[in-house]
Amino acid sequence: MQGGSRRSALYGSLSASHGDIWDFLHTKNWHEMPIEGTGLTIADAKKANFNYAAPLDMMNISVNYSDEWLSGNDNEVFMENCKQALMTGEPGFSFNFGDKANETLRNACTEVTSSDDSDVCNLGSVNLANIDSLEEFKDVVTLASKFLVCGLIRAHLPYSKVGKVRQQNSRLGLGLMGLHEWLLKRDSRYEMNDELKKWMKIYETESERSANEHCERLFLNRPKGYRAIAPTGTISILAGTTSGVEPIYAVAYRRRYLTDGTRWKYQFIVDGTAQYLIDNGVRQDNIESAVDLAEDVERRIRFQYELQKYVDHAISSTVNLPSWGTELNNESHVVPFSKLLRKYGHGLRGLTFYPNGSRGGQPIEAVPYEEAHAKRGVIYEDNSEEQCLSGVCSL
Repeated sequence: MQGGSRRSALYGSLSASHGDIWDFLHTKNWHEMPIEGTGLTIADAKKANFNYAAPLDMMNISVNYSDEWLSGNDNEVFMENCKQALMTGEPGFSFNFGDKANETLRNACTEVTSSDDSDVCNLGSVNLANIDSLEEFKDVVTLASKFLVCGLIRAHLPYSKVGKVRQQNSRLGLGLMGLHEWLLKRDSRYEMNDELKKWMKIYETESERSANEHCERLFLNRPKGYRAIAPTGTISILAGTTSGVEPIYAVAYRRRYLTDGTRWKYQFIVDGTAQYLIDNGVRQDNIESAVDLAEDVERRIRFQYELQKYVDHAISSTVNLPSWGTELNNESHVVPFSKLLRKYGHGLRGLTFYPNGSRGGQPIEAVPYEEAHAKRGVIYEDNSEEQCLSGVCSL
């Protein structure tokens, strides 16, 4: 309930060549949708009430790009999509090329891709940050892959067709979390380096070898997919590490939340993983957060591009951006941004962006470490303008 409501896991996409694509591109431009007789837009109303009804609310949306995009077509749609991504964060980008052209079916976080209706994938994640050697990593990947294979015969399913498709595809999604912590512990920047390449090669080859071996032992079809990197939001918190492929959002932040369904409060938080690393010798200044990397978007995208080479499904990652209308994110950045996506898009399965402050109810905002450290444990009443719009502004 941090933002006042739980976001659901719905996903919707449309082909870049679809007749309705232009409407789809702008369907979540709530700031341009007036509410008759009020002088407000839907975006204004959602600042006051996060659950105010809005088109395609609670749904992640993306535009699907095929081989036609690789040849330079779909450019008008693509350029508008780039502007939308910089301005509102939506729609995102789904890339489906070559032998994966029909894999337009996805789950909401887009780590699983398929061309088959009612497909299902058995997901699990390895905490890379807790593994010290390649030999140990190989053993963990072996056991984890075989564990996921066992799920193919043990997990309950919602309806019979899912069972038939699962039997056919045996789809697995062994993922990783703690990637950023792994890099920080080795005094490395947020980027693919030679050591990480060696680990990823083990991840790629051993997950496939061990899953195939176990499927044959259990008389199952070999998997259509083996590796998928999910966001791991909750489980990474439980494991005390960084989520999926994403960097630490911020070393410290202000967290806003709703109490009793009516009153907003906030408190200052130091990221638990960041504090652990600082306590164990990592310099605070060396921790590049998602907020820091919002000023180096290419490095975020390039890291995902390099990692995708070892992942046969997809990677869930949302790239943070500065607020629209600021020096580093405005109309003049649309063309350079489109060139950046053209540079790496051919090797990606999907990209999602979030410009700071683009949606009402944003629950966290980065703050200096010293400020959050000094105010930890104190709960504050929220007297912001957004709070007062809702009619529950405290005195």
